[in-house]
Amino acid sequence: MFHQILDPVFGSLVLSAVAAVIPLATVFVLLGVFRVKAWKAALTGLALALVLAIAVWQMPALQALNAAADGAVYGVIPILWILVNALWIYRLTVITGWFEVLGERIRAISDDQRILAIIIAFCFGALLESLAGFGAPVAISIAMLIAAGMKPLKAAIVSLIANTAPVAFGAIGAPIIALSGVTGIDVHTLAQMAGRQTPVLAAVVPLILVFLVDGRRGLRQTWPIALVAGVSFGLAQFVTSNFITVEITDVVASIVSVTAVLIMLRFWAPAGVVATDDGGAAGVPTVSRAIPTPSGRTATAVVTVPEATRIDTATRSKAALTWLAVLPYVVIVALFSITQIPAVSQFLAKSATLVFPWPGLTITDASGKAVSTVVKLPWASTGGTVLLVSGIIVAIVYRVSARRAVRAYGATIHQLRFTIVTVVAVLALAYVMNFSGQTQSLGHALAATGGFFALLSPVIGWLGVTITGSDTSSNALFGLLQATAAKQADLSPVLMAATNSSAGVLGKMLSPQNLAVAAAAASMTGKEGDLFRRLIWWSLGLLAVFTVFVFLQSTPILGWMVP
Repeated sequence: MFHQILDPVFGSLVLSAVAAVIPLATVFVLLGVFRVKAWKAALTGLALALVLAIAVWQMPALQALNAAADGAVYGVIPILWILVNALWIYRLTVITGWFEVLGERIRAISDDQRILAIIIAFCFGALLESLAGFGAPVAISIAMLIAAGMKPLKAAIVSLIANTAPVAFGAIGAPIIALSGVTGIDVHTLAQMAGRQTPVLAAVVPLILVFLVDGRRGLRQTWPIALVAGVSFGLAQFVTSNFITVEITDVVASIVSVTAVLIMLRFWAPAGVVATDDGGAAGVPTVSRAIPTPSGRTATAVVTVPEATRIDTATRSKAALTWLAVLPYVVIVALFSITQIPAVSQFLAKSATLVFPWPGLTITDASGKAVSTVVKLPWASTGGTVLLVSGIIVAIVYRVSARRAVRAYGATIHQLRFTIVTVVAVLALAYVMNFSGQTQSLGHALAATGGFFALLSPVIGWLGVTITGSDTSSNALFGLLQATAAKQADLSPVLMAATNSSAGVLGKMLSPQNLAVAAAAASMTGKEGDLFRRLIWWSLGLLAVFTVFVFLQSTPILGWMVP
């Protein structure tokens, strides 16, 4: 039995917290300052976390390695299982030529990238987040934006920032449900509180997206539709979470938002248009290849994928082209929706879920309470399996032979080889920090600040998601800590617990595994540091503004918002 220690460094909680932040800080410094490849930075952080767990937090070496293995498995299922299958579907659309058609059909709605960033990354991405989560919204949004003519780097940044507002209610309300489970606070009360915080982010995010696409001109020319998208999404979040049910909050919000945008486009259009980025025709599949030079060295050339075909659009109606081009995403949404039907969801949870305690892990926290090491692998209902079935259906409809589909799957895994290492290492790092007590030392140090805690509560949520890459995991990790610290500081436990979830979403764009997912989807593997440097100031800036908002909610000024 391993008993977690909160203050292993000279009996000081502050010094212990400083030591605990070393692995994660090292990863970020290597990525952002020294531009080290993500998989190398992640392995370095994992090594440091293991050393600290064993040498400082006094965790038995075998248990520390078991914790890393547990995290690695979670990195494979569900995260990598989702990513591999999502990008396999994308590759199927490329090799059949429907990816190029998709780009043409998307631009038929609007050829303005600023509008498409709102419709695809914000509205459609939110719908995917509500049904799946775990990287699928980012990966699929990036592919669709690239199909529409956006440069990969811009598409990745836009998709990562867009994947903030819906996260607190994502995956059928899983983060709020998990938060209720660990805090004992009524789930509807927590949903009401979160629904009075996240609309602020929703109103701002579309404005940021159009600024990222086209700078100040984009903001000046398209702010009306960006505001309509954000405000309608936020209002729908508020109404659904406060008066209906938490599970469908983002489903309703995304549908309301995209409907409002499409209606407005019938009566309004921006003054200018930002069409396809320079650098080649949109939707033309390319791949980097090493070719020999006369000197005997190799150089990298970008060539058209040889197995890609071209669809004859002249013999098909526009309706047929549109239907077949969007078919993969219709199938994905339909299958995810079916798995969320209560009867189906309950059946899959009971009959197709492996549940077992991770062998070799027996842990109690600092208070002596047993730490759960139970692993749940819903192999049939997990997003990756749903995407795999979706891919098989797409391959059949697109008439892709089994041999060609398998070859595409193998090529996808090869493309993601370094991303796989990154995600596995980062999740192993997170689990070692969590099970050894490093994360708890950091959280308790921040919580021991009395009334000042109202300003630090959002930071704890932000750190939790940055470390774990999941708002649900962050709530399970820090939710009870937030509620307990709030009581000690004479603050509202409901406010602080909900803040862990609402503010946590701002850390998702910086989480190493989410950076790896985005880089892989944009064919930028190895350039996660570039994404990190572009995103860190947006993440920290939004966190600072949101912290002020939460602080005001803890005072009489906005205290009326707390249920």
